[in-house]
Amino acid sequence: MTSKDNEWRVLFVEDDAVIAAGLVYALKSEGYFVTHAQDIATAKNALIEQRYDLAVLDVGLPDGTAFDLVNMLIAAGTSMLYLTAVDDEVNVIKAFEGGAEDYVMKPFRFGEFMARIRSILRRRTGQGNTLTIGDVTINISEGKAFANNATLDLTALEYRLLLIFANHKGQILNRGQILNLLWDSEGIFVEDNTLTVYIKRLREKIGGAAKIETVRGVGYRANES
Repeated sequence: MTSKDNEWRVLFVEDDAVIAAGLVYALKSEGYFVTHAQDIATAKNALIEQRYDLAVLDVGLPDGTAFDLVNMLIAAGTSMLYLTAVDDEVNVIKAFEGGAEDYVMKPFRFGEFMARIRSILRRRTGQGNTLTIGDVTINISEGKAFANNATLDLTALEYRLLLIFANHKGQILNRGQILNLLWDSEGIFVEDNTLTVYIKRLREKIGGAAKIETVRGVGYRANES
């Protein structure tokens, strides 16, 4: 899937077909690029193929809960809004502690829901929209990275790796932590021995603009240069 560079990209994860049909139509009518996923597996595949600015998440899904997607969304720099009938305090706290921007209860007022989305996306255009590490700059809203002002040609996985290192500058991350942040708590989509290959490719592409150091016997640490 592709979209114009100036479109906001929304991943809508909802198994209720009636709610999904109405909101997907409304979001598209407002000019958003929308992908609808009815379960966790479909949402994960969408996140592999495409960058999203915002994920609208139902908590209860046929093959798990929205919390199973949190690590992938954080690694991709995607904002999160929960739209759910699950109103117990434990889930609300878990959502916000996991990085949620907002939590909207069903039933909801359509106008207010759309206003909350616009508020989240406006915040993405402000402070915190750009990450830097050394001479590498990441424009999160555009999903692009630059080294010494030249655009980096990164795959989706390489881009997520770069985001992880930029968000943890100077910190040692072991391989398990990186795999969890890339995908989910079980590291389903990337095998441990494949991670080395992706890190090698990322290093080659960023060159000397930033340094991804191997900490022998422990993991990796990203430094400014």
